[in-house]
Amino acid sequence: MSYPKYDYLYPEVKSALSRERFEHVVRTGEYAVHLAELNHYDPDKAQVAGLIHDYAKERSTAEFLAEIDKKGLDPDLKNWDISIWHGIVGAEFAHDELGIDDEEILNAMRRHTTADVDMTTLDKIVFMADFLELGRNFSDTDVARDVTDQSLDAGVAWQLEFSVTRLVRNHRAIYPKTIYAYNHWVGGK
Repeated sequence: MSYPKYDYLYPEVKSALSRERFEHVVRTGEYAVHLAELNHYDPDKAQVAGLIHDYAKERSTAEFLAEIDKKGLDPDLKNWDISIWHGIVGAEFAHDELGIDDEEILNAMRRHTTADVDMTTLDKIVFMADFLELGRNFSDTDVARDVTDQSLDAGVAWQLEFSVTRLVRNHRAIYPKTIYAYNHWVGGK
């Protein structure tokens, strides 16, 4: 499995995103390096995964729906929206358009929107780097960063509890895989 290097991907990703979104993915890649170093993981691969995680975030609904059909993805995806699609379906765009063949990177992209019961170190790094990159400022940001610096797994649990609670408070549907992830990482089931 292979993936293009960061220097090649940087202008490709930049041209696909708004300035604000691009700055976010660059910061996510930088934070992914920080988490990779803390967790004895390849920082270059983590930075690439962080850079591409939102590559498809600004695509149209029509593009996502067409890609779901074209790739024969789970038809239930059509019942969701860009908050789910940009990771799961976005990995298909990253594969085809950016030449990302590394399944670990593609899965990290897929799982950064939903989490999962089984997450690799890279999955957890991207999931947390997206949440904690230095442009993020929410209640308890520093607490979440400290928890994650101490334990990547504890950080995943912290974010899942925070996110699921927020979704419930806002009367939003929760993607089934996220519920399973919550039960696994937070509820110990």
